[in-house]
Amino acid sequence: MTQVTVNTLDGEARFDAYIARPDQTPRAAIIVIQEIFGVNEGIRRKCDKLATEGYLAIAPDLFWRLEPGIELDPDVPDQLQQAFGLMKRFDQDLGIQDLEATIRAARQQLSDAGVPDGKVGAVGYCLGGRLAYMTAARTDVNASVGYYAVGIDGLLGEQHAIAHPLLLHIAKDDHFVDADAQRRMHEGLDNHPKVTLIDYPGVDHGFATEMGDRRNDIAAEQADRNTTDFFARHLG
Repeated sequence: MTQVTVNTLDGEARFDAYIARPDQTPRAAIIVIQEIFGVNEGIRRKCDKLATEGYLAIAPDLFWRLEPGIELDPDVPDQLQQAFGLMKRFDQDLGIQDLEATIRAARQQLSDAGVPDGKVGAVGYCLGGRLAYMTAARTDVNASVGYYAVGIDGLLGEQHAIAHPLLLHIAKDDHFVDADAQRRMHEGLDNHPKVTLIDYPGVDHGFATEMGDRRNDIAAEQADRNTTDFFARHLG
């Protein structure tokens, strides 16, 4: 496993992040934001895939204050419950600060690789999808993607602060995001000039995971193609 260490914004602590580097000079960097299961094999695979597309990919351990290095499997019931417990204890505002610190670290990594003005994007899943939305509203990230983000209808008051492109993938049968919440998302964001929402009928939460019972190959491949095209347009 390849890791880097990221300094917190106040410089008083450090946390680990998984990093995948492309063979060539990076075209840009992308922060991969974990689900509630930590930086597990699936998240590392997301990073590795992005590296094959020419991006420097970094997945910070956002649960480092709670249980550093945690890796959980959503298909194991006890581990799923453990993940829910971590989510309840997780301070999302501190998580955004750690993501901002990771964005800064990614820009430094790009500069060190000979890309001094390189762009940085973010892509998140589940909890990470929510954090991708919050990152778009609260940081200077250049482009963001959220997969089956939870609770976005409760964050619509921040949509005015989204200054860079944001893509949200919505699972139409998401048992964590009901039809009313999805309607509110569309009503609040469809007319936003920087936001695009794409619906995926017939699929549930977690459909784009790299492995396990939740994955739907057809929808995952479609969403990932849309993400690839989105980042190519906005990150280069």
